[in-house]
Amino acid sequence: MYRKTGIVFALLTAMILSGSLTAFGQGNWRINREKGTGDLISVFFTSEDDGWVAGDDGYLAYTRDGGRSWNKKVLNTAANINEIYFRNDDDGYLVAGRKMFITKDGGLNWRETLIVDPGTISEGTPEFLSIRFNSRNQGFIIGSVLSEDESVVDSLLLRTTDGGESWTRVLLPDVKTELFHLDFDGKQEGWIVGDMGVILATTNNGTSWTLQESGTTAGLYNVDFRNDHDGFVVGEEGTVLRTTNGGRTWQRVNNGVKKTLFRVNQVDSDNVWIVGGEGTILRSQDGGNTWLNQPSNTTSSLYGLYMDKKYGWSVGKGGIIMKYSK
Repeated sequence: MYRKTGIVFALLTAMILSGSLTAFGQGNWRINREKGTGDLISVFFTSEDDGWVAGDDGYLAYTRDGGRSWNKKVLNTAANINEIYFRNDDDGYLVAGRKMFITKDGGLNWRETLIVDPGTISEGTPEFLSIRFNSRNQGFIIGSVLSEDESVVDSLLLRTTDGGESWTRVLLPDVKTELFHLDFDGKQEGWIVGDMGVILATTNNGTSWTLQESGTTAGLYNVDFRNDHDGFVVGEEGTVLRTTNGGRTWQRVNNGVKKTLFRVNQVDSDNVWIVGGEGTILRSQDGGNTWLNQPSNTTSSLYGLYMDKKYGWSVGKGGIIMKYSK
């Protein structure tokens, strides 16, 4: 645990809250690619060399050499790719608007799969924003149902038990807001975050979901749990929420930031990373007790994040790609 005492601790705390203290420790961020096609929303790496970025207008690209070069992969969609996710080196999934694509060979080939039949959701048009699997065959997709004028009329949660070949809707308790992201720790425990401060949790393998009290009405964009106890949520206006008991209670973390935060990633029990608006990068090296601003050398908003112990990636506005290395 990271400790400071006396005057040194007081000075450090003041600098953190004012945002005046920047990077500490080893490692740095640098711009890997400054401009691309539209905004990049999601990034996922299966190894230090092999990774994927995705975003606006169906844009998908991959690297096999740690970001020294990027190659575009053409898909049959012009919708924004909201998330790309690999369950292992071979099995990957991405959601784009009303479509989902699956790969079984590490991304060499992607095939479109039908999630819901047209007209199945009577109240409007589905839009899918996030996907996760908690076992080989079981996975979940979340998002919203949109009316003809593109306003949100209902929340959306779908479940598969055959590896993504077929999906059924799971009804949620008293929730009608847009759902942005979900995360599972193991098989039984999972969490969903969404607009208006919504946090949903399951402790029975996704069979049923209950609302947790977040203490905020801010939009919550990302959730990450390291185990079934320790989790973080980030969202609008610098919102960072933390729990140490699986979400039974959530505490607001004071980080001195007012920019919207889009992604959080716990690397281990000590190191936690957050990215957000106008190039914001925050790091904690004491499990989330204190946070420091990291220099990003960009004012582009950062929407996607993937962190490992030795390397990391973030993507964002205007197609920017950022790389972290120790």
